[in-house]
Amino acid sequence: MALHHAEQGEVIDVRPYGAAIGQVQSVALFKSAQLEVIRLTFPAGHRMPAHRVAGPITLQCLEGAVEVRTDERMTVLQAGHLLYLQGGVEHALHALEAASVLVTIVL
Repeated sequence: MALHHAEQGEVIDVRPYGAAIGQVQSVALFKSAQLEVIRLTFPAGHRMPAHRVAGPITLQCLEGAVEVRTDERMTVLQAGHLLYLQGGVEHALHALEAASVLVTIVL
């Protein structure tokens, strides 16, 4: 079964999951030739190993709290916080509590 990506003009709900956060999985919301948007969900304590993407990215914490580590610093994102990283910057994530993060990647 093919993964559904939103079509142009389709509304995507990115409100916090709240108590249901433990029952949802990460999902790719849409992808075009230049842009990809993904909603990542993490249980408390989850670690995403260091990695990098070619283009610039933003990480917007929708709920919970996530630690983001780069070579230069460690930043804690809480609900409502947005972080920008240039393309090629290695980064790792650690969910300090159950969290969902909206990731935007310029391809």
